[in-house]
Amino acid sequence: MEIQQGWVDCVVEVDEIGDPESIASGTLQLTKSPTRLRIARLTAEAVIASDRFADGFSFQGGAGGISLAVTKYLGDAMAEAGIVGSFGMGGGTKLLVDLLHRGLIRSILDGQAFDLDAVESIRQDPAHVMIDPGLYANYDSRGCATYKLDAAFLGATEVDLDFNVNVNTHSDGQLLHGIGGHQDVASGAAITLITVPTLRGRIPVIVDRVTTVTTPGEVVDVIVTERGIAVNPHREDLAARFSDAGLPVRPLAEIKAEAERLVQPIGKPVFGDEVIAAIEWRDGTVIDVVRKVEGWE
Repeated sequence: MEIQQGWVDCVVEVDEIGDPESIASGTLQLTKSPTRLRIARLTAEAVIASDRFADGFSFQGGAGGISLAVTKYLGDAMAEAGIVGSFGMGGGTKLLVDLLHRGLIRSILDGQAFDLDAVESIRQDPAHVMIDPGLYANYDSRGCATYKLDAAFLGATEVDLDFNVNVNTHSDGQLLHGIGGHQDVASGAAITLITVPTLRGRIPVIVDRVTTVTTPGEVVDVIVTERGIAVNPHREDLAARFSDAGLPVRPLAEIKAEAERLVQPIGKPVFGDEVIAAIEWRDGTVIDVVRKVEGWE
């Protein structure tokens, strides 16, 4: 089902499709970093404090260390509260499969299996359903799965004071990778939370302006760091709920300034005129470009 028949010209039988042991990667490990575990716990607590954490709750999990930890914390909270979620969505991982087997979610909607536990679950569990990219996030559909999400937690290489998110480049301007479903999930979910450490090495993650705009701040609700939670001004309802729950809600500029006091200022890339990539929004319009790095200031 992940590839609709209308897109298939022929089917070719091969002896094998690769080494299944290589499906899993090093990113599919639940983080052991105290900093990242704090981010994960704050993210789970923010979701729990929202008005979306109730029976029938749905969420998008991820495959990074922080996202896996959030999935675990949410699962434990759902079990404690007696909540059964309608679906979890992935990339499928062992953590999502565990929630399904524990009866904490009714189904998994899966566009990509990230580890062997997810592969085995797809084979065995009728409630673990493969979906195609159209059902996942078709911009022209009013019924795609991302529009049904209560909460989603996503990563970033950079975020800025307008809540814009970059996942395409690093602060050095070098092209990193594609967008994946970042924009689709952020614009579809009722609550979008970006999970980031304030520093990676000696480089601040919160900046005045992101190097590349991947996901505009208008569809980002919350940024969760180890130093506190910043809520987009257009979500005063969430800020009030988080404050009432005793969560450390802080202005994003304040978190940024605190992180910058810990490191020396770094240089910035100098860009030339040559465009090496275009960043498209979900409707195909270009919202930013990536230019070739010519040097460093």
